[in-house]
Amino acid sequence: MSKTHPGGLLAAFTQVDAAAGAIRELKEMGYKDFTVYTPVPNHEIADAVGHKVSSVRLWTLIGGLTGMSLGFLMSIWMSLDYPLIVGGKPIPSWMPYVVISFELTILLGALATIAGLIVHSVRDTKPGAFDGRFTDDMIGIFVPCPVERRPAVEQLLQSSGAAEVRVET
Repeated sequence: MSKTHPGGLLAAFTQVDAAAGAIRELKEMGYKDFTVYTPVPNHEIADAVGHKVSSVRLWTLIGGLTGMSLGFLMSIWMSLDYPLIVGGKPIPSWMPYVVISFELTILLGALATIAGLIVHSVRDTKPGAFDGRFTDDMIGIFVPCPVERRPAVEQLLQSSGAAEVRVET
């Protein structure tokens, strides 16, 4: 079952600069609920849209620090629970525990990264129009707008350098 999209304008761009300029102008006009399609990730378009840095790396940091702490705490707790003096070293000596701490850092960091990806990949998707050319060589912008505002938005997209602008209902 496919989602239906609201009516609006679908513009196709061949140049990245023109698409980024159109996105900036749309934001200046007050449009925030548009959809952009690109065949490959592009930093200029991401900056124009205003994408923020993903917070998944915070999940990785917290998972890694938790793994490191648990590695040291678990090793110290086990050595205090079953004391075995080796080479005259103190019982809770930290140097032998670096290996298990490192391994738990990697393990929990990776698991937290996967959990963060799953949590942050579940988001509301906006329905929008689509054209197969946006997966090959063109950049698309779908702007949902009421019928009375379409001429102004169409003029903006045409003046920004759109190769094609069409009405999607």
